[in-house]
Amino acid sequence: MSVYERLEALNIALPKLTPPVAAFVPFLRSGNLIFLAGHIAKLEGQPWVGQLGANLTTEQGKNAARAVAIDLMGTLQAAAGGLNQIKRILKLMVLVNSTPAYTEQHLVANGASEFFAEIFGEIGMHVRCAFGVAQIPFGACVEIDLIAETEN
Repeated sequence: MSVYERLEALNIALPKLTPPVAAFVPFLRSGNLIFLAGHIAKLEGQPWVGQLGANLTTEQGKNAARAVAIDLMGTLQAAAGGLNQIKRILKLMVLVNSTPAYTEQHLVANGASEFFAEIFGEIGMHVRCAFGVAQIPFGACVEIDLIAETEN
């Protein structure tokens, strides 16, 4: 089953590339590598605001990370000229807006990691780091950036 067939089976429509809201570009290519800028979690088109360990649960954070992964795939599709061009998802960096006592950032990050594995299969498996931060732009609960490799 292709990446697009898996997305269709899950009834997922990828978003269009959205312009950045600050002084950066949404992606850069260097050879066969694509670097995606950080994407924040959104809920119904607005920043998904909250802090893990205060007013959001780990399950909500995991769902937010999955939502970010879908947005990242929309940007990746534009950057690569189609998701069929992706050779490998290499790395995710997951920032979790969390209280100092919160220690389940890795479980929140699984929302994105599991999604990439579900959609891409083996080539969706990646390395990652996940850590807590004091704040994310717009008060969002999760921000993720991504590095991928293309076929050409």
